Amino acid sequence: MRIECFSDPDIFTTLESEWNTLLSRSITDTIFLTNEWQRTWWKHLGSGELYVLTFRDDAGTLLGIAPLFAEATRTGTRTLALVGCVEVSDYLDVIVASEHAPRVYTALLDTLLHADFPEWEWLHLCNLPAASPTCTQLKTLAEARGLTVQQGVGDVAPLLELPATWEAYLELLDKKQRHEIRRKLRRIEEVQARWYTIDRADILEQAVSDFIDLHKKSRPDKNMFMDARRRDFFQDLARVLFARGWLQLAFLDIHGAPAAAIMNFIYNNDVLVYNSGYDPVQYGAYSPGIVLFARSIQDAIAAGRRRYDFLRGNEEYKYRLGAHDTLVMELHIQRKKIARRKKD
Repeated sequence: MRIECFSDPDIFTTLESEWNTLLSRSITDTIFLTNEWQRTWWKHLGSGELYVLTFRDDAGTLLGIAPLFAEATRTGTRTLALVGCVEVSDYLDVIVASEHAPRVYTALLDTLLHADFPEWEWLHLCNLPAASPTCTQLKTLAEARGLTVQQGVGDVAPLLELPATWEAYLELLDKKQRHEIRRKLRRIEEVQARWYTIDRADILEQAVSDFIDLHKKSRPDKNMFMDARRRDFFQDLARVLFARGWLQLAFLDIHGAPAAAIMNFIYNNDVLVYNSGYDPVQYGAYSPGIVLFARSIQDAIAAGRRRYDFLRGNEEYKYRLGAHDTLVMELHIQRKKIARRKKD
């Protein structure tokens, strides 16, 4: 196997034609591991030193990618983590073709433990789907080498399997929630309201700005979260994903003004609910967030989507809308510090 390590961010562009092809054959095929996402995340939120490892067979076929970066903690401990970890990337993993996972995991550990690789003490693999063999195969291989391995649940990601019809969906809910959704939908029809998705590139920038404003109004913690770096990330990400047909930015207007918004992604026929916002002061009485989610779920069912994935976080509204938890794991691998020989 041929293994290469790249530290120049241009590697995202260099690998563009191969990256998503490999991802489509991988164990964890998620939008957060696409070349588009990883490149945009690193551009706006990346820090430290980039180490993108590629694994190829003798014929040059790409079998795996480990997009990593290194940073030093406040105590001086040098850590490696997946690009995108932890913030704003809900699912991450080593990108590896399913049939080649053991070979790639072995080669990855060989490379990271080689004396020529930059020193590190911790490898943090965050936001791993529970079904990923990284949680089992890589863990076993690391333990066999005498490395300290810690594994645990990092978060939950509530998920809704979509039925064939809207009425069938409502029957999944308990009686109280079913009544509440119907009541809220009836009430919103009594005012001048409309819901729609953004379908034109020329209005996208303003739409994202409107979304960000609603996001910031929703809660104090969301207002603090959306700093200048993240605002730029959201704007750039929206442009990139819209061009690929993966962005679904939906609004609910009341009396001609934005009252609520959802930023969803459409990937592998799933709806991924990335973030949302609403104006609780002006329009809270109309429950615009729940109304917009209900319309979005209704639309997803009509379009024949498989799942409505609320992504990480255990917010109560997700369960009221019928979602059930899936687990997102963390894997932490520790090595002993290497005593480096001083040069003469």
